[in-house]
Amino acid sequence: MNKRFKFIVLIASVTLCSVFSIFVVTNQLQSPNTQSCAKQTGMAFVQGGLFQMGAGGIYLEETPMINVKVKSFYMSRYEVSNAHFSQFVEETGYVTAAEKLPKLQDYPNISAEQLTAGSAVFVKPSTNSQENRPMFGWRFIEGASWRQPHGPNSSIQGKEDYPVVHVAYEDALAYATWKGHRLPTEAEFEFASRGGMQGQKFATGNSLTLNNKFVANTWQGAFPYEDLAEDGHSGLAPVGCYPQNPYGLYDLIGNVWEWTNSTYYPRHFEEGKLPSGLPEEGYDSRQPGVPVGVIKGGSFLCAEGVCMRFRPAARQAQDTGLGTSHIGFRTVKDI
Repeated sequence: MNKRFKFIVLIASVTLCSVFSIFVVTNQLQSPNTQSCAKQTGMAFVQGGLFQMGAGGIYLEETPMINVKVKSFYMSRYEVSNAHFSQFVEETGYVTAAEKLPKLQDYPNISAEQLTAGSAVFVKPSTNSQENRPMFGWRFIEGASWRQPHGPNSSIQGKEDYPVVHVAYEDALAYATWKGHRLPTEAEFEFASRGGMQGQKFATGNSLTLNNKFVANTWQGAFPYEDLAEDGHSGLAPVGCYPQNPYGLYDLIGNVWEWTNSTYYPRHFEEGKLPSGLPEEGYDSRQPGVPVGVIKGGSFLCAEGVCMRFRPAARQAQDTGLGTSHIGFRTVKDI
């Protein structure tokens, strides 16, 4: 747990007196376009099957490619929105991890005065910035949560159709349980994201465009300084703004990373062949000792040539106790 807090401290260089200026900067990342996009009711049916999971030649953790059989299931057409998460909170009184004061016993080497509720927010740096920090572009902002995505003085008013963010794994799991659903496995997410296509880099083939139009909300321009918004949105987009895939699912790549219920290890293992001795809570060499889960799909911060995580095969380790301004989720249901 100390290592987890060390990560938070790394990005916690913002003082209370500068929170407002940070909000002004980060608010520019949010698209001013608050229109509702495609809306369909119900969940989409995903016909199961055998597929080759993973990829080769881009990121080591996507290897080896393995054959996986997935059973048929239902999946939410969209990422869980602020409106849907608000209903969950109103009915249950649930409090997310970002809204809770960290427990002192979890961080014995940290003074009580240093413990504060909040979350990690991406702050687009200025082009003349000379910063050279390990978590360049990220800040821990006191008070940031799903209700206040950029910290104090921000809100989700007018953003009801945007994906909920700043949700930790336990928050996503609680919502899924309330719905009578569950979180998708990593294999289910990748299978659904491929839309029935095999051996292709992207969900639409080998390009992020279809008929000269972007099929996902990613970053265009010189990351992290300039987002040209050639895909129609700078920052988060409302759910369902980009074309659905052959299964009738939206935004499985781009917009926000999404939680799965799978534990992260730095390579793929065939079912039943997980070596003994690996920690049950997962393992990531960049944050050893921290429970890590798999997030999939990439986000609006993925820029081609810098971050190739907006592919169905892409995967990333995420501290299960930490949400950020570009992590959301969706749910699935068994047949």
